[in-house]
Amino acid sequence: MPITPTYPGVYVEELPSGVRTIVGVATSITAFIGRALRGPTDEAILINNYGEYERIFGGLWNESTMSFAVRDFYNNGGSQAVIVRLQNGGGKAAFEVPSEPSHEDNVLNLEAANEGAWGNKLQAKIDQDFPSSEVGKADAELLFNLSIRDQGTGVVETFLNVSALEGHPRQVDKVLENTSELVRATELPAARPDPTVNAEDDNWEPADGVSGGDDGDRITEDEFILSKEATKEGLYALENADLFNLLCIPPYYPGVDGDGDIDGTLIDAALIYCEKRRAMMIIDAPGSWKNKDDAKTGINSTADVGATNTNGAIFFPRIVMPNSLKDKQLEIFAPCGAIAGIFARTDATRGVWKAPAGLEAVLKGVIALSVPLTDSENGELNPKGINCLRSMPPAGRIVWGARTRVGDDMLASEWKYIPVRRLALYMQESLYRGTQWAVFEPNDEPLWAQLRLNIGSFMDNLFKQGAFQGSSASDAYFVKCDKETTTQYDIDRGIVNIIIGFAPLKPAEFVILKFQQIAGQA
Repeated sequence: MPITPTYPGVYVEELPSGVRTIVGVATSITAFIGRALRGPTDEAILINNYGEYERIFGGLWNESTMSFAVRDFYNNGGSQAVIVRLQNGGGKAAFEVPSEPSHEDNVLNLEAANEGAWGNKLQAKIDQDFPSSEVGKADAELLFNLSIRDQGTGVVETFLNVSALEGHPRQVDKVLENTSELVRATELPAARPDPTVNAEDDNWEPADGVSGGDDGDRITEDEFILSKEATKEGLYALENADLFNLLCIPPYYPGVDGDGDIDGTLIDAALIYCEKRRAMMIIDAPGSWKNKDDAKTGINSTADVGATNTNGAIFFPRIVMPNSLKDKQLEIFAPCGAIAGIFARTDATRGVWKAPAGLEAVLKGVIALSVPLTDSENGELNPKGINCLRSMPPAGRIVWGARTRVGDDMLASEWKYIPVRRLALYMQESLYRGTQWAVFEPNDEPLWAQLRLNIGSFMDNLFKQGAFQGSSASDAYFVKCDKETTTQYDIDRGIVNIIIGFAPLKPAEFVILKFQQIAGQA
């Protein structure tokens, strides 16, 4: 702030530079929504590797297409994922930790932290084994230790010096709610629970586990969107995720020979939500597409693949992989997880402006494709905006298409290509977050100059990385914010207008080699 001189002498004042660095957002955080073996429901949980998915959501499960998609995502180069577990009518396991017959009112009632049959393998034990020197005598008469064991995973949680007394700093139900991933206390006992019989001999109760945990029925479209927006559940649980760039909704269930699907109405709702969140949806081709003709006919059916949208891309056919839960028998899986992994891998090595396709875009772990395609068949599907997966020795199974759902040649859309659309979404999200400081600033030339400077620096950095066409910055992009873009009428309404233009790179879909004989020429 300006200095007010009061004495004769030299004063030092620091002037603000007006530079506010705009940091680019992540480009390949992938949201997965579906059924899982265990874990929180209708919550957006950020994970960084498949080990975290196994710990929180239980790993591979034959009833969960999402579990295989997340595995494929990480196998193909994925980094961060947001998981939303849905369930339909599941139940939580509940059990008592027995007390001495003379203290039947001191029973501790517990239930699994979330729905699923996994909770039927929970056990607990109570002891009062703590040195009296660690706690006062009065406290010692209130405290106990609680241990929980999950027989399915072998995980043991131990909570020391907890109390059943209402209002105690270590009140057991509050401790479990805040720190346990396995159980919750449903009712506090009237007094301190007695130790489990022979607890020191590794005696757990109930001895054979519990019952009541239920996986429920297969999920349907209703679990995603029916009255879910207001409560931020289902698809809209992603409202609680700060950022995601890609959305994968695998089929509701595996189906017969991998032909499970999701409804076109859900695809439409998901695409609309992706537009709102500046994200892109990776759409699995329906399992009923058994050949090229099915795909050519089905792409026009909104009931199967939803309506055309700039923020979606469809991939055909499905992938064949071994199922480690079925003695490595080959099965057909939806490819969205593996495709998202390739998006992430390409972003990390080349940039979001590079098409996630080509000989580098190898589908790791994929043994075969459900429908082998020839060049001529690929040539019929590509102009319709269907991205094909191909087998091309020696590369193997690769992605051989990079068009959005408006990639049909008849639509002539400026958002025809996936990398062009994703680059625009990346810039929109980065600049949206990076210009929040300008809100409520005085709307005049000093503000406009700062905006031009900061946005221009961000765009110039992208240009130097090779994100745009053009040999010079003036050919590649422009940032305009002045009295021409923001008139007095705009200023009176509190509006500042910034116009940003860029020349995107388009993928070279067709490489044409032209040969000519020059015999007889000098």
